[in-house]
Amino acid sequence: MEKIIEEFKEDLAQFREMTDKFYAKEVSVKEYKGFSGGFGSYAQKGGEASMLRLRLPGGRLDKEKLKFIVDSIDEYGIEKVHFTTCQTVQFHNLSAKTVCEIMEKAFDAGIITRGGGGDFPRNVMVSPLSGVEQGEYFDVMPYALAVSDYLLGMIKAVKLPRKLKVCFSNSPANEPHATFRDLGFAANPEGTFDVYSAGGLGNNPRMGVKVAEQVSPSEVLYYVKAMIDTFVAYGNYESRAKARTRYMQESLGIEGYKKAYLEKLEQVKSKEDLTIHADAHPVKKAGCGACPHEEGTRKRLIPQKQAGLYAAAYHPVGGVPEASKFKEIYETIRDMEDVEIRLAPDETIYFINLNGKEAEKVLAVTADGAGNLFETSVACIGAAVCQVGLRDSQGVLAKIIEEVRKYDFADGVLPRIHISGCTSSCGTHQIGTLGFHGGVKRVNNAAQPAFTFHVNGSDREGEERFGEQWGMMLEKDLPAFFAELGQAVAAEDRTFDTWFLEDPGKLRKIAEKYFY
Repeated sequence: MEKIIEEFKEDLAQFREMTDKFYAKEVSVKEYKGFSGGFGSYAQKGGEASMLRLRLPGGRLDKEKLKFIVDSIDEYGIEKVHFTTCQTVQFHNLSAKTVCEIMEKAFDAGIITRGGGGDFPRNVMVSPLSGVEQGEYFDVMPYALAVSDYLLGMIKAVKLPRKLKVCFSNSPANEPHATFRDLGFAANPEGTFDVYSAGGLGNNPRMGVKVAEQVSPSEVLYYVKAMIDTFVAYGNYESRAKARTRYMQESLGIEGYKKAYLEKLEQVKSKEDLTIHADAHPVKKAGCGACPHEEGTRKRLIPQKQAGLYAAAYHPVGGVPEASKFKEIYETIRDMEDVEIRLAPDETIYFINLNGKEAEKVLAVTADGAGNLFETSVACIGAAVCQVGLRDSQGVLAKIIEEVRKYDFADGVLPRIHISGCTSSCGTHQIGTLGFHGGVKRVNNAAQPAFTFHVNGSDREGEERFGEQWGMMLEKDLPAFFAELGQAVAAEDRTFDTWFLEDPGKLRKIAEKYFY
């Protein structure tokens, strides 16, 4: 691994050179994007600033990495930070000099941005409370971290057709979407994995193909290498639009794909020794202090499977906290034993291994976050920043929440929603109870900002489904739609889930008023 990291450091000179050329207008946006993505950076819309994606395997943000984020924000005056649905942290509005310097300094904090974008293995995702969650099948984090290290070694060794997303789920909650990623490992009660591959969200979404059952955790690298070999052999190198793993289901057929994958798996097993012995690191911290979770104001506190310890949830609206919040958080948890942060695929972060007294302090410093389920809604960074985005997801979410707050609905009257600025599903709109993706609608011969409405998606294992597309709503009408929806549900003294389950037609009747 040290050799790989040294090679990555040597590559930074190339990144600096290309970045300087881009800001000097000597290379095109397209050319720069094709290069810079492999370093975890993209130019933002307009080409006058950059973003940088900090790769955090398993969504783990320990105190050293948190301190690096705090110091970077202070030193470079960073004002916009985003928690992503791929369990990473993104810095935005960076100058050419800043993005290069932060990328280089990140190595000293154990943060590698290489492969954070572009046609590379991406950040390995994990159920955020793995190792501490009550009811989990087993702690999958050690195996995910082993896979992350392995994939870092593949970044310069293999040319993939497009990006490859790998994840590990510790329970049927399936938070990282193991059953419909490029490669997903879904834990079983027996301490094994079922393996799914060639799935994904976005254009032409696909559920994953189950290619193996009851796989020993020690063998996960064989399945990762087989996925890489299958993608290289059968992935589409000619058309970027069809260069994701899910299109192999289309080109080979589901059974043909499974056969091809298993053939590659046998070849890997016959030629390589990839068995691993990842050690779990059980939490040894003793719990103490009274748990305040019974109180209504403490609903963000989650008892861990370790007696007397808790996880605290914090969801800044849109996954965009105030940049100054990182310093407040660091100063709060700096001296707390074994406390670390876990990023979740829904833009929530969790503080784990808190005793009762520590939990009180963390809850206090994060009191500015979402106040109810609806305010934990998910939104990608949006078209105000993203080159390919069509609509400002962050902006529209803020307007909806501003309108809904006027009615003071009870928690659960409105569900969490998922908003993507385009069809790419960075806001995971396809698996939301209610989801939206950005587009354009012509009204009276004029193009209007609009969103396509998706209904009744689910990511829970065994209940996976992509939401149905019901129609398009104008962006300006979304706050009014949610206000009317909330009033209808509240009038029946129900939560949205029970209200919709009883009669989906009631939602359709309201929504149709807003369709164009």
